[in-house]
Amino acid sequence: MKRLQRFLCAAWLLSLALLAAPAMAGVVVVAHANMHKLDLPTLQRIYTGKVIEVGGVSVSPINLRAGQPLRQRFLSDYLQQTDDAYVAYWTVRRYVGKGVPPRELPTVADVISYVQSTPGAVAYLDEADVPASMNVVLRK
Repeated sequence: MKRLQRFLCAAWLLSLALLAAPAMAGVVVVAHANMHKLDLPTLQRIYTGKVIEVGGVSVSPINLRAGQPLRQRFLSDYLQQTDDAYVAYWTVRRYVGKGVPPRELPTVADVISYVQSTPGAVAYLDEADVPASMNVVLRK
């Protein structure tokens, strides 16, 4: 009887892990079809406003709105910043006349549509949400 209980408990835990797997997919960076692969330092410079052109193409970085879990994962994984620190960075940068923060879109569907239709667009998505036709330019 104890063996059966252990087996059922293990099977239950495994099924929970498998159900949670899609939600735990990694964050990937996607771009319009005209963009080539990016390295991490270039991506960081794009999202901090220090690079506005890559390979002769003007870049247009896209963020989800502040507070969204995917944005928080991206900022943590790729920029090593919290959402609050990132917003503060751009508040100061805008105040001193050093640019404007990346455009913010409300939903993942909006991000996908914008990236596919805008040359130079760069954004991030949960790996599970990336359409097959999407150009993935960086994966951690």
